[in-house]
Amino acid sequence: MKPLPLGIQTFSEIHRLGMLYVDKTEQIHRLITQGKHYFLSRPRRFGKSLLLSTIRELFLGSRQMFEGLWIHDRWDWTSTNPVIHIGMASLGYDAWGLSRALQLELQKQAERFGLELAENSEDQMFRELLEKVHASRGRVVLLIDEYDKPIIDYLGLDAEKAIENRAIFKRFYSVLKDADPHLEFLLITGVSKFSKVSIFSDLNNLTDLTMSSQAASLVGITDEEIRQYFPPYLDRIAARDEFSPEQLHGLIKEWYNGYSWDGTHTVYNPFSLLSFFSEGQFRNFWFETGTSSFLLQMMKEQNLFRFDEVFANEASLSAFGPDHIRLIPLLFQTGYLTIKRKDPARFLLGYPNREVQQSMQQYILGELMHTDPGFTTNPVVEFREALEKKDLSSAFEVLQGIFSRIPYDLFIANQEAYYHSLLHVFFEFMGHYFASEVRTSKGRIDAVVQTERDVWLFEFKLDQPAATAMQQIRERRYFEAFLGTGKTIHLLGVAFSSQQKGISEWMEEIVEG
Repeated sequence: MKPLPLGIQTFSEIHRLGMLYVDKTEQIHRLITQGKHYFLSRPRRFGKSLLLSTIRELFLGSRQMFEGLWIHDRWDWTSTNPVIHIGMASLGYDAWGLSRALQLELQKQAERFGLELAENSEDQMFRELLEKVHASRGRVVLLIDEYDKPIIDYLGLDAEKAIENRAIFKRFYSVLKDADPHLEFLLITGVSKFSKVSIFSDLNNLTDLTMSSQAASLVGITDEEIRQYFPPYLDRIAARDEFSPEQLHGLIKEWYNGYSWDGTHTVYNPFSLLSFFSEGQFRNFWFETGTSSFLLQMMKEQNLFRFDEVFANEASLSAFGPDHIRLIPLLFQTGYLTIKRKDPARFLLGYPNREVQQSMQQYILGELMHTDPGFTTNPVVEFREALEKKDLSSAFEVLQGIFSRIPYDLFIANQEAYYHSLLHVFFEFMGHYFASEVRTSKGRIDAVVQTERDVWLFEFKLDQPAATAMQQIRERRYFEAFLGTGKTIHLLGVAFSSQQKGISEWMEEIVEG
């Protein structure tokens, strides 16, 4: 087995160290030969930097690095181009400010080509650099990585700085409008797809690949690529854990697959997948590297915590900027939500996989319970154990304990929304450890929990008697779906009191299934 390129984002380094490379060169070739000016947004740690690094080596004519890859015998290695490759994440804009950091970077790029720049503003220096490199070395391949990092780093922290950096970028990138004679190829990547008006308003010829099927698997790893490149890694872990390779593949798919930008093709998060094969354990690798407290704060401010059925159209998913932040587009662009289905006029969004859903629900539950996310699993386990023992008193003590954590003034101010959100997230999160389903359609049972021998149907009411909840279960005959299963069906009507800030009463009826 070749070493895994975990954390390696440079194609030349992967080649030098003999690491595993998932061959994307056929798609890269198609991209280069079918167009010229591109933009691509994808979440962090999705392989964007490696994509740009691979394209860089192609245009520099590094033939030996591509031996054994699809493109090796299909590329004209006798023709090369100068490459300007700018990684915005490493500019030092925090220390210097964005304008000065760009100026220093452009000077460094000019020195690489033995050039001097006479201009002193970042936009004019950029124009001068493209013109002079073209004149001395040929048409330029321009690769810009993480174009938006100097903006998104300040979202929720310093809106004024984010807006200032956006204005700088708008001026900087406007140079590209008239730069076509100097460019052989252009690819700009980032996490966020800010509205075109805010940054790229002048670039009418920039093809946005973000939601195009053409780039659906350009970064990320597909199921087919798992079967092609990873059988030795699958076999090793499957043998250790006494799984079949097919069973293990299914679990990996559940945990790390599911990201889609066209509603048809899905890919795995490369960082999570490589981390799993490296460690051999199912963990929340990607989520742990960049959980945003800003996202959680936005959810809290908007009282929006349920993301199991979110609809949006394509325009709304990019209609935001640093002065106009919207939660759903931000969650989509940063990878917490993905396209589950594409209808003619809209998309259905949802969590991409178990890693993201479980982690996000754990953090949301911690936010709602006013506790550390690491402690949210305990109530779920305690609730499960109580139900398995048919100890309803203990089960409801767990729920009571959850609600008792909510500050009184917060509960009273948002009682209905808080009550529904907390219960919804609790039972959804419970589903990762215990068979549980939260119904969201109007007129459906609030929660269903299944054990080996029992089905528990919960109907919750706020400031209404438990009998009202039980009457609804009977009248709508929620239990009929579970008749014939051989399981004992427990009907549970539960009343919450906003004044008592917790469960005021509950009642149970049993139906033999």
